[in-house]
Amino acid sequence: MSDKMNVIYIYADDLGRGMLSCYGQEHFETPNIDRLAAEGRRFSNAYGCAVCAPARASLLTGYHDCHAGTWSYSKAGIYKELSTGGRSYEVIRELINNTSFNERSDEVFLADIAKQAGLVTGQVGKLEWGFATTPERLAKHGWDYHFGYYDHARCHGFYPPFLWENGEMVKIEGNEHASCGSTYQKETPEARQRVAAEGGRAVYSQDLFNQKIEAFIRKHKDEPFFLHHPSQLPHGPTAVPEVHPGVKDAAALSLWEKEYASMILRLDDTVGMIYGLLKELGLLEKTVIVFASDNGHECAYYTEEGRCSGGKKTVDGRKIDHIDINYNTALVGDVFNGNDGFSGKKLCSLEGGARIPFIVRYPGDTQAGTVCDHVLANYDTMATMADLLGVELPEWKDGLSFLPVLQDAEQPQHDYVAFAGSVGPALVTPDGWKVRYLTPVRRFQLFYLPDDYREEKNLAAEQPEKLEEMATKLLQACDGNMYHGTWENHKAVRVDELLAGSGPEDAFPGMKRWSAK
Repeated sequence: MSDKMNVIYIYADDLGRGMLSCYGQEHFETPNIDRLAAEGRRFSNAYGCAVCAPARASLLTGYHDCHAGTWSYSKAGIYKELSTGGRSYEVIRELINNTSFNERSDEVFLADIAKQAGLVTGQVGKLEWGFATTPERLAKHGWDYHFGYYDHARCHGFYPPFLWENGEMVKIEGNEHASCGSTYQKETPEARQRVAAEGGRAVYSQDLFNQKIEAFIRKHKDEPFFLHHPSQLPHGPTAVPEVHPGVKDAAALSLWEKEYASMILRLDDTVGMIYGLLKELGLLEKTVIVFASDNGHECAYYTEEGRCSGGKKTVDGRKIDHIDINYNTALVGDVFNGNDGFSGKKLCSLEGGARIPFIVRYPGDTQAGTVCDHVLANYDTMATMADLLGVELPEWKDGLSFLPVLQDAEQPQHDYVAFAGSVGPALVTPDGWKVRYLTPVRRFQLFYLPDDYREEKNLAAEQPEKLEEMATKLLQACDGNMYHGTWENHKAVRVDELLAGSGPEDAFPGMKRWSAK
């Protein structure tokens, strides 16, 4: 057996840290994730991105998502055509493989780091790169094995008629919907009856993932491996086969709220399965387990009047724009407080959109069970992997290894952590200063998070020197153009789309005004 550490990275989808009991959730418990925190480190200042596709690319590449043209991603939904009689698999692969991804010729991805150290690499679950992929792309990103979805849009359903295993279609008996059983809708008794009458939802995707995760670990138990599990859970629309026993008797929750909580508890069960299997195989103390989310909280459910309406409007009907009216628990009636008291949610650059749960169980950690306030970013994972496995990190990456934190050694800090958002970029320094640029209104906001974690007091007018310092850093992070800090900047656009007026220049006609020039 090898002396190399195994690494398992469990990547939740749209999971606000307030949805975990180890971060303060009061309506239900997540015992298996809590156990990782009790036996490892729970980070309080961890940042992902504001939305999923950039977060996944950032994780795999080791870059923050405010750069100009570092990477890009294609449109979602194309694989539905295999069910509806559109393009063939061969044509779809050709289209995706020939879409410009802006990668440098010598690019290195997260799985490449593991492979250089001799680890077998596997990915099970949602596609690791948005919004559509191919077996050729997955191989290029360093995966020896893959099982799951190739299309982000199909991940909005949890009953896929087919998935993919190393490029081969695997049909799922009993799942009959081209939409993978997606049920985006408002909650009504009529809607529930309609879904139930449709049928065609026999096999839940997370159950399939669990089987493949177990098979991968058992197959490679005698050699070092890196397993990445990007789950769909708890991304909406809310869908589970049944209410989880952990919330079945939660009197304070509506049925839909119980179902949303059940999605998180399904993921917690997967964490428990992985932990138990590692223990059974004698691998627990030679495996680093990371549990994180791609972005902050999202309200993936609607409830009766007066409760959460999907997080897009306040309970009194005002539109939340993340500029003048920010999402928070009280305004939308979110019974869960899923963003842990912050302002903002998925898509926006407020703390609730980008601050994520991040837990690391590292064998031999002498400070296990503690809360760590070290500021880390999603894109630090590659640097940490390289440090752990003794692989040289390419000098052009943005990440900084946080392994010294886990080993009680001196830990260098980032000068800042940067991330994009739907209305513009943001930057946070280790001492708690934060700047946002709101591209639609060309306005800066400046906050001091230790005194204002909900970002309610804009200090831009009171602190002009600090604002200039922070704004300069933000513009530098955005490679001289604030537009690069909008996540749409990374969409791959074909010539025909530009001619049709659907490219970023058309969508953001003022983009050139936000440049350093």
